Amino acid sequence: MIRPDPHFPASYVQGRERFLAAARACGAQLEHHVHPHERGIDGEELAIDLALFGPAGAKDVLMLQSGTHGVEGYCGSGIQHALLHEANLIRRTAALGVRVILLHALNPWGFSWQRRVNEDNVDLNRNFRAFAAEPGAPAPDPDYDEVHPLLLPAQWPWTAQNQAAIVEFVAARGPAHWQFAVTHGQQSHPDGLFYAGNRPTWSNQTLRAVLRRHARGAHRLYSIDVHTGLGPSGVGEMIYGGADNARDVARTRACWGERVTSVYEGSSTSSKVEGQAGLAAIEECPGTAFAGIGLEFGTWPVDRMLEALRFDQWVRIHAPSDAALVQRAREQMLAMFFVDTDDWKDAILTQGRDAFVKAARTLEAR
Repeated sequence: MIRPDPHFPASYVQGRERFLAAARACGAQLEHHVHPHERGIDGEELAIDLALFGPAGAKDVLMLQSGTHGVEGYCGSGIQHALLHEANLIRRTAALGVRVILLHALNPWGFSWQRRVNEDNVDLNRNFRAFAAEPGAPAPDPDYDEVHPLLLPAQWPWTAQNQAAIVEFVAARGPAHWQFAVTHGQQSHPDGLFYAGNRPTWSNQTLRAVLRRHARGAHRLYSIDVHTGLGPSGVGEMIYGGADNARDVARTRACWGERVTSVYEGSSTSSKVEGQAGLAAIEECPGTAFAGIGLEFGTWPVDRMLEALRFDQWVRIHAPSDAALVQRAREQMLAMFFVDTDDWKDAILTQGRDAFVKAARTLEAR
């Protein structure tokens, strides 16, 4: 449970209610995309909500989204709520002809249930890729297939033999390959970690529809996708969030600075992943100049974070009816992806606002 806070919510329900109330107070146009068949942890409606400012059909679009990775939405929701309480900042940008889109909770199911994945165990930031028209049997993934039994052994806590096997793998193949094998976005184990899915998810389809409706035909689209987990605690790494395109990388750095990292260059704490959500903007808005970052706020050391992910998934596979273990997994996930200290939260709000302001100023300077 997150301590009471004026911006960061203690639940998905509170985050959504605050976001919508603040957006209404700012005079935003609201748009709701309700999940067609899933409900939240307390039976609540789940939705991707938009707060829209500025003219429809604008030539410049600035979008800030939260909750791509479910439980990470606590952080992004707080940033969005704080920005909505600086109404003049958003209104000024909109008044200059920029369409501002705040997208709240791309993965509302994961946000509510305190999981990183969606209702189908899909990592949304691996799901934006080409799929076969008719999904078949899972295709082998040699990299992930090798580590799957190490990540999710039959017994928990893991045995000394299991830990020794992981240490041996990392020593033999290197930590970079271990990280890539685990996190790149596998399709061979639907019950595994970082599963990319075998078809576009509801969230994927909804985001694409939003982009077609509100950004297609724009001259420029600048995007910020808030994440947590990797890197030093409280530090927001700006990871380029598009395709391997030198002009888009340069445009992104011209906005947010040379500190922008890239998985394509190997300068990011993240491995190169397949199917990241930023690709949707490029695919759905052809001809639009794109600049985008995943704003990744560090929380805890990566080995602790991976342990929480492993335990969370192990419980879902082996003990889904054990209420105590399920609750423990939820608590660990929230603790790993949200640091409930004043210093961490202050740093997040400052850097989140700064990222928005830099994008707004770039788009305002025609």
